[in-house]
Parts: sequence; C-alpha cells; structure tokens
Amino acid sequence: MKAIWVRRLNPNPTKTLPTLKYISSTLNHVDLSTLLSICGREGHFFLGSSLHAFILKNPISSSFQNQTNQHDHLVVWNSLISMYSKCGDLSYARKVFDEMPLKDTVSWNSMISGSLSAGKFEAGFALFRRMRCSENFLFDRATLTSVLSACNGPQFLYVIMMMHSLVFINGFEREISVGNALVTGYFRCGCLGTARRVFDEMPERNIVTWTAVISGHAQGQLFKESLALFFEMRHWMMDANSLTYSSALVACSGLQALREGRLIHGLVLKSGFESDSCLESALMDMYSKCSNVEDACTIFKSSRELDGVAMTIMLVGLAQNGLEEDAVELFVLIMKARFEIDANMVSAVLGVFGVITSLALGKQLHSLVIKKRFGCNPFVANGLINMYSKCGEFRESLKVFNQMACRNSVSWNSMIAGFARHGHGLEVLRLYEEMKLEGVEPTDVTFLSLLHACSHVGSIERGMQLLESMSKVHGVRPRMEHYACVVDMLARAGYLEEARGFIERLPVEPGVSVWQALLGACSIYGNSEIGRYASDRLIQLAPQCSAAYVLMANIYSSEGRWAERARVIKKMKENGVKKETGMSWVEVEKRVHSFVVEDTSHPQIDLIYEVLDGLIAVMRDEGYVPDRRFVLYDLDVR
Repeated sequence: MKAIWVRRLNPNPTKTLPTLKYISSTLNHVDLSTLLSICGREGHFFLGSSLHAFILKNPISSSFQNQTNQHDHLVVWNSLISMYSKCGDLSYARKVFDEMPLKDTVSWNSMISGSLSAGKFEAGFALFRRMRCSENFLFDRATLTSVLSACNGPQFLYVIMMMHSLVFINGFEREISVGNALVTGYFRCGCLGTARRVFDEMPERNIVTWTAVISGHAQGQLFKESLALFFEMRHWMMDANSLTYSSALVACSGLQALREGRLIHGLVLKSGFESDSCLESALMDMYSKCSNVEDACTIFKSSRELDGVAMTIMLVGLAQNGLEEDAVELFVLIMKARFEIDANMVSAVLGVFGVITSLALGKQLHSLVIKKRFGCNPFVANGLINMYSKCGEFRESLKVFNQMACRNSVSWNSMIAGFARHGHGLEVLRLYEEMKLEGVEPTDVTFLSLLHACSHVGSIERGMQLLESMSKVHGVRPRMEHYACVVDMLARAGYLEEARGFIERLPVEPGVSVWQALLGACSIYGNSEIGRYASDRLIQLAPQCSAAYVLMANIYSSEGRWAERARVIKKMKENGVKKETGMSWVEVEKRVHSFVVEDTSHPQIDLIYEVLDGLIAVMRDEGYVPDRRFVLYDLDVR
C-alpha cells in the first residue's frame, strides 16, 4: 500500500492526485517524511496539508513524551516546515515551527531557508539571530550556506562580511560548501577581488567551486581571467558540467575568442552535453559574437528543442553581423511556425530596422506589440522609437516616446538621436534639458547626438560647453567619436584652422573618424592645404580607406588641379583601393527597391529612366544648373 501511494504521488499532470483514503495507519516517520518531501518538491499544498491533518489526528503528534520516538517525530515536523515553505505558505510553516514541542538545528535551518528563499529577509535574518543567541542550538554549515545563498546584490555585502567572520570564528573555513557560498556571494555583490582571494585560500575545491569562480569572472566581464581559470581547471583534470561550459563560452563571446570557443565546443561534444539547451544557446551566441554566423545557424537548425532564448540569440546574431534581411526572414518563419513570440524576440527584430528595411513590416510589428501588450516593455518601446526614426517616420517615434509610462536613458537617447538624425538641432537641445529635469543622467551616447546636433545648427559655443561638461560635470570620458563630432562642428562652420588645432591638442592619438571629419569639410570648402594634411594622416591609419583618395580628388577637381587629381587616382589604383558603390532605395508597396549608379538590373528600368529624363527636363526648365565642381572625369575606381 505504501509503495502504491508513493508511486502514484510521483508527478504526472494527466493523472488524478491520490486522496487520503490510500494512507494506511501503518505508515512510519520515514514514509511520512518522504511523502511530505514529494509534496513540497512538486507544490502539492492541498495534499501536504491533508497529510498534516492525518498526522495531528494520530498518536504521532502526542508521543513526544517517549524519548525513543522524539528523533523520529522531529523528522516529520521538520518535513512539514520544509513542505509548507516550498509550497509558498510561510505562515503555516511558522505556525508549525512555533508549536513544535521540540526543535533541533534542522528545524531552524528549514525555517531560515524558507524565509530567505521567499524574499522575507528581515524574518530570515531575525530567526538566524535568535538561533545564535539560543544556548540550545548551534548553527552548522547548512545554516551558513542558506544565509549566504540569499545574499544576492551589493546591498548584502556587509551581511556576507559578517557571515565570513562567523565562518572563521567557528571553524567552518575548510568546509567546501561554505567556501563555495562565500565565493558566489562575493561575486554577486560585485567584490570580485575578495571572491578570488577566498577561492585562492580554499584548501579543497570541487566542480561547484570552479564553476562559481569561472562564472563570477565572466559575469563581471573579466573574460580573460575567466577563460584562464577554465583551462586551469582542465589542467587539474576536473570534469566540467554544463554550467561551467556555459560560463566559459560567455568569456569566449566577450573576447571574441573563436579558437578557444571551438575547443570548448569540442569538449562539450566529448562530454555528451551537446543536447543541453542552455549550452546550445551559449554556443550560438559565441559563434555569432565571433562573426561565425554559419556555425551558429548550424547549431540552431540542429537543435532538438528551440526556446525563446535560442531564437532571440539567433535574431540578434544575424542583425549584429549585417544580415538584417535574414533576421527578418527568420522572424517571419518563427511567426508562421506559430512559436510563442515574447518581448525579447520582438525587441531583437526591431533592432535590425534601418533605412533600407520595410516600414510596412515595422508597422505590422507595432500591431503585434499592441496585440501582445508588449508596449510597457522598455526594450520593445525603445526598439519602436528607433525603428520609426530610422525609417523616416519621426512623428510616430515621438508618439511612442510620449506614450511610455516609464522612460530610461535608452529611451531618451533614442529620441534625442532621432531628433538629431532628422536635423532638428534645437529640439535636441530642448529635449536634453527635459531629460535633465526628469533626473535621467546622460550617457556617452547622449553627448554624441548632442554634438551632432550642434554641428548641424552651427552652435559651436554650446557644443564646446557640452564637450567640457562631459567629464567635469557628468563623469563621462569622451571617445574618439565625440572628438570627431567636434572637428566636424568646427570644420562645417568654416573654422578649418581651429579644427586642425583642436586635433593637435587632443589628449589621445587622433583616429580615422577624426581625420575623415576634417577631410570631408575641406572638400566642401575646397581647402587643398589642410585637406592634404588630413588625407596623408588618414592614409597612414587606414591605407584601404577610399574616402581619403576620393575626397582629396574632389578637392583638386574643384580647384581645377587635374594633374594632382590624376596622381591621387593613380595612387588609389596602385594600392588596390576600391570606392564603395553608392546606393539609393525607395519602398513601394511593402517592397524595398535599391539602385546604384547607372543601374540596369531593375525589371522596370526603361520606365524609370523615362521618368528621370522627364524630371530632369522639368528641373532645367525651372532654372536648375548642376554643380560640376566635384565631378571626377574618367574616374573608374569601382
């Protein structure tokens, strides 16, 4: 009868749960404890409480006077506490605990662990203090690991430090489980150095120890150290588990270490973990981050079970590697296959939208967001803002922004970038002031958009003030892109000498973007002296950069210096540099049509050229005269 009860209690949602009529009065304390453990593990609160009623009605509840039965009955009462805690009813667990005629360390541990697991930190820590102050009970390693495991975040740092002191005072420093909990706790609190010292001082380590320190370094973005620890663990012939491999793959993704990632992939296959869904996702992410989309797709296609995480990783991986169309096609296939779409997938596919992506598809995605009620998700809302802005629908992006209940720095940055992208410089500065009033701290991305806006409206004084405030007021260190924006701002306004002086005073070595900005302005103003100065330095940094040659050729063409222009073109051809082909596009009836110079591949090309010829004739009649200063005659460098 008891065997039948336990077997039928084994979780199976298609079967009816057993009732108390199957319980025999011959059940002993081991049977009852086993049944209560199953109820707690599977969340069968009703069945567990029915067992509690059965226990109270039988002599087990009143036989504590018998010294020989006290330990057996304690096991049952402790199982009751654990069952109620795991079923999420701490009030019942606490009532059982308070009414127990006899308690032991396990009783206290069960109550402390249950309180902390449910997020009742004050109650859990208060119980631990009561236990310590009691003369009848001593905490053990289970108590320490329960408390340490609940400490997840910087706010618990002092708790971990106090527990660390208790570990040493009470001689638990050699316990592996306690050491593992300390290492994990310090990593979760952001104290990576202290966590590493605890690890180094541990006299004995197991796979949990190594996994904790490898994962902790990877999560703290110390990828090089994480990977070194993984291979050190392999040196000591320690077998890894799936979480160890996942953490090492995170480090490979951060370092874009394809060779090491392939090696770990081989170990995963050798260890038989290839069907682990978490590892498959980690491998896809690693290959995507290492620009090896083909292998990522192979793993994706061969997966036995695809979940939302794997699909999101694949969508992001395609987008980050410039395969936006493939990402959109994959999302459409996911939709057609009737997979459950979540907010992360929608956010990922919204990230692929740009100027050559179909606005009609973007609007369909917006409809899906409304239907699924994902609008309150900040990542989705921010994606919609970017999508509409990049597709030219600035008013729609502003509407999404205004409807957001809670905005973060990304929301403001997206909107500020949208204003800047569409040339609304004054609106950018106004929105920045609103952002500060709402208490949102600007980031380096914010200042890129602000400096870009100042460049287009010619507000040089305001731009220099913003650059200075970055580090002095907001503690944001300028990047090369910020310096390039300032150079563009000065040069665009005609202050070419001032722009060159600014570059020469930079605290860092000027990068490609800085020289391109100066050279581009020189081509507008036809300044061959400063242009040659910028072009020479740009070629030194990026010999294959076509802009250095083409823009310099433009400058010489505008001045009529054909011999110098010819030398630039000759040098460009000798160095094997090819000019990137310019492209135009237009969306008609949900389809994006792309064109290059003298394109003849479009099926309606005859009609297109006929319309163009008509438009050119109308423009000439209206008095349009083309600007031929920058025409590069006989420049065949494609």
